This record gives sequence, C-alpha cells and structure tokens, in this order.
Amino acid sequence: MGSVFLYSSGGREILHVSQPDMVKDIDHWTPSELGKPNYLKKTRKALLGGGLLTVNGDEWAYQRKTMAPEFFMDKIKGMIQLIEDATAPLLEAWENILDSAGGSTEIVVDDYLRNMSADVIARACFGSSFAKGEEIFCMLRKLQKAISQQDAFVGLSALWKHLPTKSNREIRNLVEKVRLLILELAKANVNENGAENAATHNGLLRAIVNGAHGAGHGGTAEDFIVGNCKTIYFAGHETTAVTAIWCLMLLAKHPEWQERARIEALEVCHGRSTLDVDALHRLKILTMVIQETLRLYPPASLMMREALTDIKIGDLDVPRGTIVQVTRSMLHLDKEVWGPDAEEFRPGRFANGVAGACKPAHLYTPFGLGHRTCIGQNLAMTELKLVLARLLSRFAFSPSPTYRHAPVFRLTIEPGFGMPLVAKKL
Repeated sequence: MGSVFLYSSGGREILHVSQPDMVKDIDHWTPSELGKPNYLKKTRKALLGGGLLTVNGDEWAYQRKTMAPEFFMDKIKGMIQLIEDATAPLLEAWENILDSAGGSTEIVVDDYLRNMSADVIARACFGSSFAKGEEIFCMLRKLQKAISQQDAFVGLSALWKHLPTKSNREIRNLVEKVRLLILELAKANVNENGAENAATHNGLLRAIVNGAHGAGHGGTAEDFIVGNCKTIYFAGHETTAVTAIWCLMLLAKHPEWQERARIEALEVCHGRSTLDVDALHRLKILTMVIQETLRLYPPASLMMREALTDIKIGDLDVPRGTIVQVTRSMLHLDKEVWGPDAEEFRPGRFANGVAGACKPAHLYTPFGLGHRTCIGQNLAMTELKLVLARLLSRFAFSPSPTYRHAPVFRLTIEPGFGMPLVAKKL
C-alpha cells in the first residue's frame, strides 16, 4: 500500500489519500463539492443529530455562520473565569484524595477530566453547571460507546441499526431522552415572552435558538436546536478531555518535559486567581506539549469526505459518490514530513510553531482541514492550557504500574482501560 489506494468496505468505494499535494487539493473543494459522507450522517445521527459536523452545502454554511462567532477569541476571553470555576472542583477533589492518602496515590484521571471539560461546555456555552447537564453528558457517553460498538459491524451497520436488538432499543431510548432534555434546557433559557435570559452566560445557546428560526436550514426548529446542541455537548467536551488525558500520560512518562512545563506554569500562575489571555499566551512550553500530544494522539483519527459531484484530486478523477479518507495518524507520523523521530514525544519540534515543525504545514490536522476546521479550537486550546497549568502547579505525575497502553477508537482515540496515574501533591 502506498500513499494513495482504493479499497471497498460494505459496498462503498473508499479512496485513501496521504500524499501531501493531494491532501492539499482536498482543502480546495467546498463542502458542496466534497462534503461529509451521507452514510456518516445516518450512523452518527443518534450522537450528533443534524449538527455542524454532519451537514453539507448551504446548510453547513448557515450553521457555521450561526455558531462560529461564539468561538471567536474575543468571546473566549469572557469564558476564562468560567473555565477557572469548572477547574476548581477538580483541583479540590484531587487535593482531598492526596491529603487522605498521605500526599501520594494512584488516581484514575479519565472521569475527572471528562466531568471538568463537560462543566466548561455547560457553563461557557449553555449557561448551566455540569450538575444540570450531567444527565445529557452521561447519556451521550453511553451513546458514544453503543455507536462505536455498532461500527464494529462494518458493512452491516445500515441493516444492523434497524434490527430490534437490545442495543438499538437502548440507542433509541437515549436519543429521545437527550432530545427532551436539550429542548427543556433551550426553553428554560428563553422566558415565556421570548426575551432572552441575560442573567446567564449562554451566548451559544441563544445563537442556536435564534438560528433555528432562520430560513437557512433544512429541518424543523427543534431538530436544529437538538442537533447543534448535541454536537457541541459531545464534540466540545469529549475531544478536549481525551487530549488532556493523553497530555498527562505523556508528561508522566517524560518527567523532564513535565518539570519544564511546571516551572513555566508556576511562573505564569504565581499569585493569579484567574489567568488572562496574555498569561495563557506566555505558556509556550505547555503549548508545545499540547501540540505534540495532538500530533501523536489526534482525538479524531479519520477525516472522511464524500465526492458530492465529480471532482479531481491531484491527477485523479474522482467520481461522485466516492468516499475520500485521510488518516491523521499517517500524516502525523510520516517520517518524511516529521523526521526520523516522528514516533517519539518531542514537543520541542513545535518551538517555531506548526510551520517550523512540519513541512508542508497542512499535514498537521488535529483540528481538521480547510473550510471545515473545528470552530472550537480556540476554546479547546484555552481550556487545555489553563487546566494543565493549574494541575502542574499543584501536582506531580508519574506512570502507574497498573496502566495498560491500549488506545481504542470509540469515535475518539481514548485509553482502552482508563488512565491511572500516580499523583503527588507538591
């Protein structure tokens, strides 16, 4: 197999591409010409609704225009205190665990980081606390696991999801419960007179509710609200949480980088109850650590597109209906692009930014490529820097002898058996 090959799966023709110039060509086509595959819309509908991650063409443009302004950097500045508020319970919980264990013990970090990241999304985007949205997050996590198990039946999935199995009944039940909870949340944030409830920080929810009544989407107002809230709830917290988990694992395995990041974090955090944008910008080493983690463990492993019309990629004529697949890990571990140490954790490669680390720079794609670059990347990077700086300022981490390294694909790349780390209070 080379950098370009064609294979079939479940009756679908899939063109795999990792050749640099052809990957760049993919970026040139609009979401009306090369969009999200129709089969993914169906298989991911339970988890993502008809939100931004699955729609194409004019509908995609309308949804992105509705939501993207809520993630511009000037809006993120106003979310920093909310991220601090969501991080505080995590710091307190770990300090209490370590105090009662004599200062050092094993902590399985996964659920703590997921809950913290879920709390950020709940507070920053929907004007509620994690406690209020806990049911939604819990159900989406169950949906994520159920759908990823269904994905194991490649080729059967279209038929499989219609069979009256226990799994399918559970999925349908969860979908309906999540739908009702999201609509209840949307209703609670707009009072009976239709005036927005300005007392809470819910700009994104407000934008989604307002967008639901515009003419730029193809479905009902309720479907628009549910689909886009689902997308933000799931994609907004799961990908960030799993990146934080891998970051802590890599820092535990590489104590020299952990110490460098800690010295920087202590200097930046010293005496500050809230970190501002300028302080976060000074976290250069931590930024490199996060970028290298995203290179080695990109949360979403595949970029899948479907030719919605006949297109050309490089010298290849790609007929309508062909699925085009880009595997991020192949791009991110290519020794011709990254050097002979491509498989090693070496954050210093990002000392001069992405352009200095990787030539050509478009082969680094943790947040996607071109038109469909993730709208939430500013929030994700801000959250990761702040949370990791606070954790490293208070705790030291080392590998746990009980850890089993087994990355698995459950729609994101996550530790198959959890992430136990030995934490020590500083």
